[in-house]
Amino acid sequence: MKTFTSSAALDRLPRQFFASLVADVSRVASQGHDIINLGQGNPDRPTPEHIVAALEQAGRDPLNHRYPPFRGFDYLKEAAAEFYRREYEVELHPEKEIAILFGGKSGLIEAAQCLLNPGDVALVPDPGYPDYWSGIELAGGRMQPMPLLAENGFLPDYDAIPPEALQLAKLMFLNYPNNPTGATASFEFMAETASFAQRHDLCVVHDFAYGAIGFDGTKPPSFLQAPGAKETGIEIYTLSKTYNMAGWRVAFAAGNPSVIAMLNLLQDHLHVSLFGAVQAAAAEALLGPQHCVNELVARYESRRNTLIEGLRGIGWDVPMPTGSFFAWLPVPAGHNSTSFASLLLERAHVAVAPGVGFGAHGEGYVRVGLLTEEDRLLEAVHRIGRLDLFQR
Repeated sequence: MKTFTSSAALDRLPRQFFASLVADVSRVASQGHDIINLGQGNPDRPTPEHIVAALEQAGRDPLNHRYPPFRGFDYLKEAAAEFYRREYEVELHPEKEIAILFGGKSGLIEAAQCLLNPGDVALVPDPGYPDYWSGIELAGGRMQPMPLLAENGFLPDYDAIPPEALQLAKLMFLNYPNNPTGATASFEFMAETASFAQRHDLCVVHDFAYGAIGFDGTKPPSFLQAPGAKETGIEIYTLSKTYNMAGWRVAFAAGNPSVIAMLNLLQDHLHVSLFGAVQAAAAEALLGPQHCVNELVARYESRRNTLIEGLRGIGWDVPMPTGSFFAWLPVPAGHNSTSFASLLLERAHVAVAPGVGFGAHGEGYVRVGLLTEEDRLLEAVHRIGRLDLFQR
């Protein structure tokens, strides 16, 4: 059988980090071991019932059995605008400042293709979500890492960006609450970011996937709340995490009208928008009862407390994340992130994600998801403790 040659764009794509992680977990599980998988970011709770009911009702409407409007139904864009008005006191024009997306991941990849020409530079957090890299490579752009260091609260230091890279930079990705570090950013940092982007003619793409998940009574700010934010970028909001709708593939971009127009134009050539019943359910999620969100955040906070206190109890000195549903844990002496993750999988049958998979500055850490019940988290702590790796 003839094997065809892939395009140069496909050849540039980074290795899919999570695919190899899944393969390793599957291999050990196939040996009959009970694996506690804390390595992936797949929400474990069902979608709230009132959202599922909205899908069922809309699925019976013959209108939704036809092609939807290319750029989505007006009612979903209006719901997104009302959501931002209610949650963040941000005013958005539904047609000009909101684009419906096939999940947040696709919007992140499309944004790079909309904004970068070959050779242009994109500033990316390191460590950061690996799919930022994918869109940049598809566009033929180049990446300039922005190290996220513990001593800076896992925030980028804009003064440390090399001037020659900054001159060529067109785009900057940010993500708070942060994957993988679990860090959050202040309103003051968002305002600083908007001002920095204005001075250097950058478009900010803020990945707000975990926007609802802040702990200890703190609500994470939206980038669009910062003065001048809509002039300097967009924010991508997915329903996957806030409403446990990961499999539904629905999100939206909000902000700068020129970038929203670019996203809509590109998607005109890729899609015919989302299934109408999914759009109806998404509108119900955004506008309907929000007690499910409060309950979800409280659940993640309780899981965080259980995990972190348990790990500290076995002598592992780990920080307390302030947002997202991840914990970012330093590996013990004598290990790197990959060797430690392998040790936990092979000997404790606990799967975690090696930090180096999120960038060079992720070395020395592993990422753990708060995506299983507390008894399983405690069992994971017990198994790790039996390895006797830490001084109490």
